[in-house]
Formats: sequence, C-alpha cells, structure tokens
Amino acid sequence: MNQVSTISPNDILTTAEQWRWQIGHTFHEQLMETIYTEAAEIADAAVTRPDSRPRFDLDRTIDRLVTSRLWGFPMMVLLFTLVFWITIAGANIPSGWLSQLLIDTAHPWLKSGAAAIGMPWWLSGLLLDGMYLATAWVVSVMLPPMAIFFPLFTLLEDFGYLPRVAFNLDNVFRKAGAHGKQALSMMMGFGCNAAGVVATRVIDSPRERLIAIITNNFALCNGRWPTQILIATLFIGGLVPAYLAGLVSALAVVGIAMLGVLFTFGVSWALSRTMLQGEVSTFSLELPPYRPPRILQTIYTSLIDRTIYVLWRAVVFALPAGAVIWLVANIQVGGSSVAEYLINVLNPIGVLVGLNGVILLAYVVAIPANEIVIPTVLMLTVLVTGAHHVGAGAGVMFEMQSEAGMITLFQNGGWTLLTAVNLMLFSLLHNPCSTTIYTIYKETGSAKWTAVAALLPVVIGFVVTFVVAQVWRLVAG
Repeated sequence: MNQVSTISPNDILTTAEQWRWQIGHTFHEQLMETIYTEAAEIADAAVTRPDSRPRFDLDRTIDRLVTSRLWGFPMMVLLFTLVFWITIAGANIPSGWLSQLLIDTAHPWLKSGAAAIGMPWWLSGLLLDGMYLATAWVVSVMLPPMAIFFPLFTLLEDFGYLPRVAFNLDNVFRKAGAHGKQALSMMMGFGCNAAGVVATRVIDSPRERLIAIITNNFALCNGRWPTQILIATLFIGGLVPAYLAGLVSALAVVGIAMLGVLFTFGVSWALSRTMLQGEVSTFSLELPPYRPPRILQTIYTSLIDRTIYVLWRAVVFALPAGAVIWLVANIQVGGSSVAEYLINVLNPIGVLVGLNGVILLAYVVAIPANEIVIPTVLMLTVLVTGAHHVGAGAGVMFEMQSEAGMITLFQNGGWTLLTAVNLMLFSLLHNPCSTTIYTIYKETGSAKWTAVAALLPVVIGFVVTFVVAQVWRLVAG
C-alpha cells in the first residue's frame, strides 16, 4: 500500500517565506552590486590619484569653460546674442513672405471680394481692415521668430547647456531674493513672455515662482524686438556716420535688453523684501551630462507645444483688438473720430513723460499683441497729422518700407530724439500683452497677482520715462 505524504499549511508558508527571502536576498545583492559599481565609476571619474595620469573628460573640460567665473558670463552673453541674431536675421525673410502673402496679396483680394458681393463699407472695414489685418500682422511678425527661437532654445536645453546658465546666475538671483532657476524662465521670456511664465513651473517655491512670473515681462520678447530695432535704426543710428549706424543701432537694442535684465534683478530684490518676503530656498542643481540634441523631438516640442500654442492665444486676442482699433479710428463724434478725442486726452500725459498721445493710445488699443504697435502708431499719426497719400485710409493699419518716409511722418507728428529714446524704454517697461496676462492668471489662479504683474511694469515705465524726460529737458534747456 502506497504511503501518501501530507504537507501541512505551516510547511507551505515556511517554503514560501524561504523563497521570498531567497528572492529578496538575491535582488538585494544585485542592487547593492549595482550601487557599488556605479559609485566606483563616479569615484574613478571624480578622483584624481597622484600616481595616475589624469584621464581626459570632455564634459568636465567644457564645464570648466562654461561655468568659469572668468569665461562663463561672457560665453553666455555671446551665445544668447548669437541666438537672438539668428532669430532676428533669420525671421526677416519668412516674415516678409508672410506679410506679402497675408497683407499685400490676400488683403486687397479680400477687399475686392467684399466689394463684389456688395458688403457694406463698415462691415468690410471692421472685418478686413480691422480684425483681419491685426491678425495677419500678428502671424507674420510673431510666427517666424518663435519658429526659430524656440527650437534653438530647446536645442540648448537638450544639449545640457541651460542648467549651466542657471548655475552661473544662481548666486545673482539668490542675492536678489529669487530662485536660480528663474534664469531659465527669463531666457524663455526673450522668445515669448507667455512661454516664459509657463516655464516658471520648474520653480518649486510658490513665493519665488511668483517673483519669476511678475518680473518675466522685463525680458524683451520677440514682439517688442521690431519696435526696438525700427526706432533704434531711424533715430539712434542716424546720429552717427552711415558706416557705424548698424553697429550703434544694434548696441542700443542690446543695451535695452540688458537694462531689462537689470530691472529683473532689481524688481525681484524689491519684491522679495516687500510683498513677497521669505527665505530664499536652496536647491541642488544637477548638471546633466552633455548629449546630442534630438532634432525631430526638438522640432515637435518647440513648434507644437510652444510656438503654435502661444500663437493661437495671440490670434484669439488680436481679433477683437483689430476691431477696437478700427472702431476708435472710424466712429465719428462731432466731426472727429473717437481716436482723436482719446489722443487729445492722453497727449498731456504723454508729453510729460517724453512721449505723446498717439503712442499711449497705440499701447492701450494694441495691448493684445506688441506686434501691432508700430502699424497702429503709423495709422494714428496719419490720422492726427492729416498726411495725404500715406497709408490706406482711416483705421487701416500699415507699414512703410521707406525709412526716410517714416522719419518725415514721425517728425510731422512732433517726434524728437527724446520721444524715440523714451519709446524704446516704454516698449521695455510697459504692461504685458493680453496673451501673457491671461497666461499669468491661468498659472497663478489669482486675480490679485495677475493685476500686480500687469500694472507694476507700466507704473515703473511711467516713472522711468518721466525721470528721463525731466533730466533730458533740464540738460537741454
């Protein structure tokens, strides 16, 4: 008779525990072996032994340069100057193509089509001369620089250079009461302030993130570069011989951009000691190894997640802005347009701060997008001066290809060198565009901090331009 062996539940549990212990022990041994192996590799790479020849490490060699106290800052400035130059120079051609397509070709075609179907003049003006033109200018001026800057910025991020920028600027931001990672959001703000606000998500401290959000407007976004370049070329470059004009104009624009960085530090310092007091948080910044950028992923991330996202928000706000611009220029009250009344009201304030009513009104109605400031200024200047054969009629934004023609128009509008200098300053120090304001509200969820971020720069702008105007007049008089 066969004997049947029985296994008790306790035996089963004991066997399971043994297997669990054995598996856990084996996994623990493998884990410890992996840790010790990696630690040995790190130590071998980091420690230099007297009896061995130092091995060449490319990452460490590059870091000695890019994080050097002597060379780190100059290399950073040169690199980002190169990025900005590529962005501006590279955007000129596609911007010209888009402008020719959307404004020079499509706009007259749409106007002819509207006339052919008997559309009323006021509806054609509102839809085509207002809403369409504003949107076309935003797309033609905003899209090419973003499509160039964001991929370049993402390439630097993928390569591993941007953490080195944060490392270089960490001490300066800490002294300003801010977070070292604010350097990354500030750099992103040079492409678009709305994107810069979103980039503050890398900052964990709510207090320091608010500081970064509020001060991001001082980074000169691509929507303000055309204004800076145009005014510097017309007025600053005209002060020197022709062979030096380009260099002097470029230096003036770079000087404004650097002034914005100084305001970022100064306002961050002031906020950290008043409205947003608190201890500066410490953070461990890991410098990742340098690696080849992923081109296809970079193009997708920068174009889809950043460029198209920001452009769509700008277009949404540009449409109603175009309608408002056309309406204030074309609605007549007592024989004068609403724009003329508003300009007369704003003119005393504008003159006080070295500007004029036209510029102030342009910044009010063009708040959705900085890209339409200059076309709006040109349109309003024609409106108040009554210039003939300039532009395409009341309420129609336009650009001029002739620099001499623009200077003549501006001088007829009472512009001086002081007006040009203070316009460059006010272009840097004024309220964020509607897209950025909306993004700030979405990121903070606070109407209070959105209002602070929107109003603080414009208050600083009026104070600075007022001081400059008074000193200018005192020296000149």
